[in-house]
Amino acid sequence: MSSVLSFFMVLFVSILAGSKAISISEEKAVKYKPCSTTKRAVAVRIGGVVDYGTTRIGKEQKVAMEMAIQDSMISNLDSSSTTTCSQLQLDWHLKDSRGNPARTAAAAIDLIRNEKVQALIGTLTLQDVALVSGTDNMNTTKNLPLIVSLNSPAQSSSPVPFQSSIFLQMANDITFQMHCIADVVGHFNWRKVTAIYEHSIGFSDGSGIITQLSDSLRLVNSEIEHHEAFPSLSSQSDPKGALKRELRKLERKSNRVFIVLQFSLNSAMLLFETAKQMGMMGKGYVWIISDEIASLLDSVDSSVKYNMQGVIGLKTSFEDSSDAFKGFKSRFRRIYGSHFPEEEENSSPSIFALRAYDAITAIAKASGELKGKVTSKRLSQKLLSLDFKGLSGEIRFKNGILAQLPTFQIINVVGKGYAEIASWSQAHSSLGNFVEHGEMTGPIYWPGGLPTVPKGWTLSEVGKPLKIGVPAGAAFKQFVRVSNLQYKNATLVSGFSVNVFEEVVKRLPYELHYVLVPFYDSYDQMVEQVYYKGLDAAVGDIEVFADRFRYVEYTQPYVSSGLEMVVTVEPDKVKETWMFMKAFTRRMWLQLILMHVSICSVVWLIENQHGQNPELKGLGVMLWFSVTMLFFAQREPLKCNLARLVLAPWLFVILVATASFTASLTSMMTVSQLRPSVTDIETLQRTNAPVGCNGNSFIVRYLVNTLNFKPENIKNLSSVDDYPDAFAKGDIAAAFFVAPHAKVFLAKYCHGFIRAGPTYKLGGFGFAFPKGSPLIFDISEAILELTESGDVERLEHAMLSSFNCSSSLKLGGDSIGPEPFSGLFKISGAISGFAFLITFVRIASKRLDKWSCLQACLINNGFWRWVYVGLCQSSQIYRFSLSRRSFNQNGIFDDVARVPI
Repeated sequence: MSSVLSFFMVLFVSILAGSKAISISEEKAVKYKPCSTTKRAVAVRIGGVVDYGTTRIGKEQKVAMEMAIQDSMISNLDSSSTTTCSQLQLDWHLKDSRGNPARTAAAAIDLIRNEKVQALIGTLTLQDVALVSGTDNMNTTKNLPLIVSLNSPAQSSSPVPFQSSIFLQMANDITFQMHCIADVVGHFNWRKVTAIYEHSIGFSDGSGIITQLSDSLRLVNSEIEHHEAFPSLSSQSDPKGALKRELRKLERKSNRVFIVLQFSLNSAMLLFETAKQMGMMGKGYVWIISDEIASLLDSVDSSVKYNMQGVIGLKTSFEDSSDAFKGFKSRFRRIYGSHFPEEEENSSPSIFALRAYDAITAIAKASGELKGKVTSKRLSQKLLSLDFKGLSGEIRFKNGILAQLPTFQIINVVGKGYAEIASWSQAHSSLGNFVEHGEMTGPIYWPGGLPTVPKGWTLSEVGKPLKIGVPAGAAFKQFVRVSNLQYKNATLVSGFSVNVFEEVVKRLPYELHYVLVPFYDSYDQMVEQVYYKGLDAAVGDIEVFADRFRYVEYTQPYVSSGLEMVVTVEPDKVKETWMFMKAFTRRMWLQLILMHVSICSVVWLIENQHGQNPELKGLGVMLWFSVTMLFFAQREPLKCNLARLVLAPWLFVILVATASFTASLTSMMTVSQLRPSVTDIETLQRTNAPVGCNGNSFIVRYLVNTLNFKPENIKNLSSVDDYPDAFAKGDIAAAFFVAPHAKVFLAKYCHGFIRAGPTYKLGGFGFAFPKGSPLIFDISEAILELTESGDVERLEHAMLSSFNCSSSLKLGGDSIGPEPFSGLFKISGAISGFAFLITFVRIASKRLDKWSCLQACLINNGFWRWVYVGLCQSSQIYRFSLSRRSFNQNGIFDDVARVPI
């Protein structure tokens, strides 16, 4: 309150003073008038307001601006004629604000009113400029100065509440720095951060920077969990005590990633000294400092860096190898040491000194190019058109700020200095990218010497393990079993879900201390206890259910799930009657019949045409031959070798098929043919049949609200062993389980029960944690690794195999299809087809002598005539062989009619 009153008192005095100068002891006016000349000189009055009494930045800016004034005058002299004096005359007035925003505004008003400055440069904020322009109707004055702010980073470029003066910021947009910090946070996968800043006595409360940082962090899936405004230490009687109180608040919170914004160098030095004394620079902590602090690390001694070991920072990069910079640095160190001998050892210029030098140089360049009277309006227009390379980089303005895209060095404080671990630029992406190989170059020294990346959070007080609840009254003890060991006065928690959780914890990149606490109420109440902080987490066969997301967040499910119905089985009479037909598939039966009839037909045809077998005459004999051949009981002898060739492979096929049929049918007859007693839930609802489930789980709500069961038809069964008795007594017609529980029930009671009906998809089994818990991401990642490695399946198999129960239930056997016989079918079919083709050709040749018309047509063609002669000769040879066979049998020689050619 006293600071606000002091501001208005100073402001009131400045207004009453009128044309009198404000008496500021630290004011320094330097006028450079090289010589008197008859020519009309161009005079430019420049005013400066910086805090060179208490801050390192202000001291550097003071020295740099005075050097720029001298260099600009010398440069102007060098470019002028030797017989004439310079036309440019710089009138320089500098005032010290002492870090007090009220003094800053008062000094600016004095320079504008009394010194009539045409350009005003210094650590002025938008609020300062708005106040100055609105004082004593100053905004109606035509000659308000050009105002150049040296504050870094640049504040929002949104329209300012004044229009008469021009306001330029010699800095880059704050968005770039916030994006760089967000990229660092995202690179190390820190999901939550704590932002701290020093609350200025002035008008800015840091909320704009917090908003910018929050927006940038959201792009890398991170967020600001807390932000704390530290009081201005310059206004505190006990700065160290104030810091301890604020740091104690942060220490009690779970987050361990701290981003330091808007701190003066002196305050930052005291901050890290206090944090180290409190143990907050040890293992597990992460500190990130902004450009305002990191860019000044070259100006502090090693004792300060000793308190900052492991800190990550970002500093604006500039070219430090040019001759211009080397010359400037040498002069700067000499002049700075003479002005501030107590800091002579650490007198290297920072980016803030370079920008102050470039700001004066830019004003001098713009003034030198003007002809005639210099006004603030003309000066600002000329300054906006400048484009030159200064010591800090390219000097060109766009939307009131520097247009050049910045590059940040990511540094790591270690030892007596710091190491550059990466370079960042926003030239090629929406957020930014690490220029050097796209990654952080290591190794990185973390606070406390931690060899791995800190996880960035802690869930409880140091040394206190997590209290994780497990369901003590679980119906399926195979998932969670709580055993009281009286002889040890201890509680043993085991089971499949507990084993999975233990394996997951082993895969975490850090050590997690926890204790399993039995919870004796329902699952819903256990989840609510996590919400009310009675438990730090919940582990067990906890279904991921939408209603529970109001209280907790779940990890990735470690077991898939769905609601399933289990019923008793009964004999399937229909399947037993026609069981023999199930030995082969329909396709196999059809293919066997077609192949058998086809091959028997070919054999019959060959025997009738080639062998003249009188025992295979007529269609009926052929059909009977087909039947008897299946049982190898055919009595009709085969007289033709071609027919025997066709039949031999097919007999082998019949032998193999018969053996397979016998084996399949024997297997089916050995296993009972059963069917579910209830096939769907519609039957249960239509008959009002009672059903059973675990009354302490969500299944009751699901049956009533989703599947529309009547509450009075739902029976509560608390143990897995209660279900068989309830089925036997007729108390329930069906039982509903989640899929993992159904597996356990059917593994334990594998006789007489079976799944039936559809499976209703659910979320699966997962672990419950408080909303926003940083553990969720790491646990979920470890669950996926465990699942992909097959360890979850291995643990589940070990649980189910412990029952050692083999079921003889079979709902329809596996019939044999034609695939195993495809090779034999192809061989037998190919031989049969080849024999049929030979028989067909011979039958056709016997009929050629009756085709006189065709004969006459074919003789006229030479090719077809040659074919015809060949066929006729083949026919004559065939008839001759038949006549010889007839003479041998009957003792009579039959002449074969010769066909004339």
